[in-house]
Amino acid sequence: MEQELKLHEAEYRFACIIWEHEPLSSGELAQLCRQQLNWQRTTTYTVLKKLCTKGFFKNENAVVTALIKKEQVQQYESRKVLENLFDNSLPAFLTAFMAGKKISEDEAEALKALIDRCQENDDERGA
Repeated sequence: MEQELKLHEAEYRFACIIWEHEPLSSGELAQLCRQQLNWQRTTTYTVLKKLCTKGFFKNENAVVTALIKKEQVQQYESRKVLENLFDNSLPAFLTAFMAGKKISEDEAEALKALIDRCQENDDERGA
């Protein structure tokens, strides 16, 4: 069973501060949260404690580090969007996302390369 990596919007913004600056002292974190989120020190420590309890971060000797990477949360949330809104259909998601938008030649090439890499990985697993 996949680990629950759900973060609410404010928790995600908070987590991004940690991911960007880790390792950092809890005091530095409180100062950054005051500047970037307009949070009081008590709010910062409450959210930090909650996310440490959930296993996202560690606060040891007043030094905060991540136990879960940003990419893991992004992958989890992306899968949930596909699952809940698009019946696990990547083409349906891309159709909705791209409706009326243009992409550059570089973006198109990057997407083609990504698809090719994913197909190669599937071929290797199936072999």
